[in-house]
Amino acid sequence: MGKKRRRKPAPPALESHFESTEGFSKQIGDLVDLEITDVAFGGEGVGRFEGFVVFVPFVITGEKVEARITEIHKQFARAELFKIIKASAHRLNPECGFYGECGGCQYQHIAYEEQLRIKHKQVSDLFERIGGQPKDVVMQVAACPSPFHYRNRIMVRTQYNRETKEMNVGFLRHQSRLVVDVPECAIAEPELNKAMQKVRIDPPRKNGVKFTLRVYPEQWDLPPDSFFQVNFHQLPTMVNAVGDLLLDADTKYLIDAYCGVGFFSLSLAEKVESYVGVEVDHRAILSARKNAETMKRSNGSFIQAPTEDVIDDLVAKFQPEMTTIILDPPRKGCHASILEVLQRTKPKQIIYVSCHPATLSRDVKSLCSNGLFRVNKVAPLDMFPQTQHVECVTDIRLVTEE
Repeated sequence: MGKKRRRKPAPPALESHFESTEGFSKQIGDLVDLEITDVAFGGEGVGRFEGFVVFVPFVITGEKVEARITEIHKQFARAELFKIIKASAHRLNPECGFYGECGGCQYQHIAYEEQLRIKHKQVSDLFERIGGQPKDVVMQVAACPSPFHYRNRIMVRTQYNRETKEMNVGFLRHQSRLVVDVPECAIAEPELNKAMQKVRIDPPRKNGVKFTLRVYPEQWDLPPDSFFQVNFHQLPTMVNAVGDLLLDADTKYLIDAYCGVGFFSLSLAEKVESYVGVEVDHRAILSARKNAETMKRSNGSFIQAPTEDVIDDLVAKFQPEMTTIILDPPRKGCHASILEVLQRTKPKQIIYVSCHPATLSRDVKSLCSNGLFRVNKVAPLDMFPQTQHVECVTDIRLVTEE
C-alpha cells in the first residue's frame, strides 16, 4: 500500500469541483474506474470515486476510464490515464508522436470542434462563477484557420540524458521538469521546426540551456524578447473583434494599456481621432514609435511607464465619456490600482484582452462590483489550438442613465 502524497494545490479556477477526500479509501498507485463528467479549465478531466473528485488528463467528457492515483490532497485527487474503457466519439489519434509525454499540448486527442465547445463551456463557467456574469454574455469561440503549425514562438530546452549519453533537445515533459527529446513540434510554424533541426544537428554543449526560436511578424519592428501574439493566423480575427467593439462604442480616443510594440493602437489608429500607448518595456516602446512612423500613424504617441503609474493621467488627458481603454495585461491580470482608477474616472468603454479567463473574470467582477460597468459581450478566440489556453476579448461598458 502506498502512502498518501500531498503536492501542489489546484488553482482557484478548479474549486467548483472540490469536495473533501476525508475517508478516501484509495492510495497512491491504486487503480480506479471513473466516468468523466467534465473537462475543467486547465485541461484535466473530472471524475468522481466514492463521491470524491479525481482529476485525470487526456480524457473527454462522457468517457469511462481506468486511472491510476498519483496524488491525494485534502479536497481532491489526481490520477494518470491507465486505460480507456469507453471512448468518446470525439477522440482522435494525436498528430504528434510525443503527445502525452511532452507537456506542451493537452487537447490533441480531441476533435477540433469539440475543443472549441470545451473552451466555450470553460469560459462561460468561469465568468459565471468568478465574474458573477450570466453565461449568455459569452459568444462562441472563434476557430483558428490553422489548428496545427501556428505558433510563431517556442521555448526549447536542453538536458543531458544519462541513458543515451546524448543531449535531449525539446520541451518539458508532462507534469515534470525533465526535458523530452522532440525532433519537431506539431503546433509550431514550419520555419521554427526547420530551425530546430539545425539546433539538433549541433546542440548546445551546456546542460540546462533555454532558448527561444521565433518567426518575426512582417511589417512590425519587434525586439527579440518583447511580446507579440503567438498566432499570426488569428491576428485578423482578433483585430476585427476589437475594432468592431471600438466602432460600436462610437468613441474618439483610445488608450492602449500594456501596448507592447503598439499592435492594437496602431492597427486601430485610423478608427479614432487620437491614441496613446503605454508600456514598461523600453525596447518595445522604441519599436512602437518606429512602427508608428513606418505605418504613418501620426495621431498618437507612446509612453514608457508601468501602466498603474500613469493610467490616471492618461484617462484625464481625454474625455472619459469619449474614451475606450484597451487592457492587454500579462496572465496575472491587472494591478488593482488600475481597476480603481477606471472605476473613478469612468471611461465609456473598456476592452479587456486576456489569455487567462480566470484572472480576467476576477478583474471583471471587480470592475462591475459597484454597478458602474457592465459586460456587454465576451468574444473567445482560439489562439492556442490543441492546448488548454484560450484568448478572450471582453467588451465592458459604462452604465449610463437612460
